[in-house]
Amino acid sequence: MVVAFDEMSASRESCRPGYEILKRWLDATPPDLLSTRRAEAELLFRRIGITFAVYGDNDGEERIIPFDIIPRIITAPEWTKLSKGLEQRVKALNAFLTDIYSKGDILRAGIVPQDLIYQNPYYQPEMAGVKLAHDIYVMIAGIDIVRVDPDTFYVLEDNARTPSGVSYMLENREVMMKLFPDLFAEHRIAPVENYPDALLATLKSVAPRSAPGDPTVALLTPGPFNSAFYEHSFLADKLGIELVEGRDLQVRDNVVYMRTTEGPKRVDVLYRRLDDDFLDPLTFRPDSILGVPGLMNAYRAGNITLSNAVGTGVADDKAVYSYMPEIVRFYLGEEPILKNVPTWRCREPDALKYVLEHLDTMVVKEVAGSGGYGMLIGPAADKKTREEFGAKLRANPDDFIAQPTLALSTSPTFVDAGIAPRHVDLRPFVLSGKDKVRIVPGGLTRVALKEGSLVVNSSQGGGTKDTWVLDA
Repeated sequence: MVVAFDEMSASRESCRPGYEILKRWLDATPPDLLSTRRAEAELLFRRIGITFAVYGDNDGEERIIPFDIIPRIITAPEWTKLSKGLEQRVKALNAFLTDIYSKGDILRAGIVPQDLIYQNPYYQPEMAGVKLAHDIYVMIAGIDIVRVDPDTFYVLEDNARTPSGVSYMLENREVMMKLFPDLFAEHRIAPVENYPDALLATLKSVAPRSAPGDPTVALLTPGPFNSAFYEHSFLADKLGIELVEGRDLQVRDNVVYMRTTEGPKRVDVLYRRLDDDFLDPLTFRPDSILGVPGLMNAYRAGNITLSNAVGTGVADDKAVYSYMPEIVRFYLGEEPILKNVPTWRCREPDALKYVLEHLDTMVVKEVAGSGGYGMLIGPAADKKTREEFGAKLRANPDDFIAQPTLALSTSPTFVDAGIAPRHVDLRPFVLSGKDKVRIVPGGLTRVALKEGSLVVNSSQGGGTKDTWVLDA
């Protein structure tokens, strides 16, 4: 059994750089105080109303995401490497999306198979030849990072459609500052509270060229029944922009307007938290009542920017993910700073054969899956479950990829039994605007609260932590 790298403890007697003060504080803090602070944190989150919904959960739709009061610490040198790698990766993603919806150079070069793109359910033919302002498809990316040793970070997934979780990053920091001001004061921690300003500046920078000097930005939500509605309303409030539903918008002469008490007002940028298929019933699903009729005509005419762009889901595909090292080299002429997890594409016969022979050691994922659903963790599954999943693989190999079971790093976590290591990942948020990439130091650390679990998703029982990036 592989022993996971512990981010705090170098050994029983010593701890890693950056954790010294926190280690002394934990050693001196009685468990009763930690329990009290955890209860206070939960009360704060309930008062704030920060919830999420789990679809299909019969016990209740709204939940509070568990919050762990022990922060995760990243040193300045570690963050410098991470941020450079994140910027490189998102630049390559934007170049890739621009290319596949225009010239298709990478497809003609045979680096990425054409059928993987053109038969992808997230590829939108309606975007072919559409010229976007500044060739930016992914203004907001959430790149999931895992760590396996002191020097190695892997990208686990690219989230290029509507990455969520930034509200938890911001609220986690606020709660930690309220509950542990003394501990916070002992560290030099890079701020995250400027994220809304950075996001608004990014969105305004990619406004259409036809927009006025101070573009109008609005956030398009599916409405209060969406699982992430809290985040939608939270961000609209923090950005100081209108939160709108499709029924609040109309298109006239290929220009988008929102209804206000003072009459129609032009909208230049829509930060949309609505999937492609529901955006415009005249272009996509005709039964959608969430979108805006004519929105795509305004988009193609260059009179509105959608963030993220239509069709970015191709970059979320886990089979496309497996080509990211080649994508970075093709567009940037550079070696990837951040590694991919080794990946077997089950669509390839030799890879499928290998995966089927090693299911007991593999993590198998649906290429279009998310949220921790539709996956097999081989070492944790019984023989019957692996056999059933093997049948799925044989029937539809194109729908799956497989990866080795990584020993994700652990971070000290306060659980019912006390302080114990739990597996974590990290979702930094990368903002790409005109001539500038902004990355707020840190991101959302997700933690698998169940002992031994590698699944950090909130829908699967995971929680969150505040992420402290130490200033040099």
